[in-house]
Amino acid sequence: MERKKIVGILFIALLTLSAAKPYVKQVYDGDTMALSTGEHVRYLGVDAPEIDHQGGKSDFMAHEARELNAKLVQGKQIRLEFDQERNDRHGRLLAYVFLENGDMVNALLVKNGLALVLPKPPNLKYFSLLLDSQRRAMAERVGIWQKEPEKPERYYIGNSDSYRFHRPSCPLGKTISGHHRVRFESGYKASWEGYSPCSQCKP
Repeated sequence: MERKKIVGILFIALLTLSAAKPYVKQVYDGDTMALSTGEHVRYLGVDAPEIDHQGGKSDFMAHEARELNAKLVQGKQIRLEFDQERNDRHGRLLAYVFLENGDMVNALLVKNGLALVLPKPPNLKYFSLLLDSQRRAMAERVGIWQKEPEKPERYYIGNSDSYRFHRPSCPLGKTISGHHRVRFESGYKASWEGYSPCSQCKP
């Protein structure tokens, strides 16, 4: 009798743990989703092409990024891993998202050319892994890397503090101090080193 009671308690405990484990309720785009707990998650270390949810023009490969994200996580239980900062300014969780087989969704999106590496110091735990995935995608010219840059510049200015790169005329680029100022011959080389494009001048 005592044994049956213990087995029953263990069974109930397992059911409780299973029910408590979050699953993905909704995928918004290539790098954000909502959990069954009601929390919203912004994938850390990456930036997927933006979808215009108002019916306007979305970024190149934005819908493909969302489709892959949904295929990987929609309705599935996932594991979140955090870095130095747990939330962004919108209150969303900042996380590396892992599937039950151990694959990191952030890296899979980058490896398929459907997200850029987006370093955000001090959250650099998996920067090397994500950069390796990006370099592979760049070399294979998959996803966003199959498109040639629009209006290329003769050179670009990078900020070694923020890991962003800018067009020479960008006001933000002009404020970079000499200590953090890095010159790149092309946007491709800046991306190869893990710098992400400025959201204002869009190099």
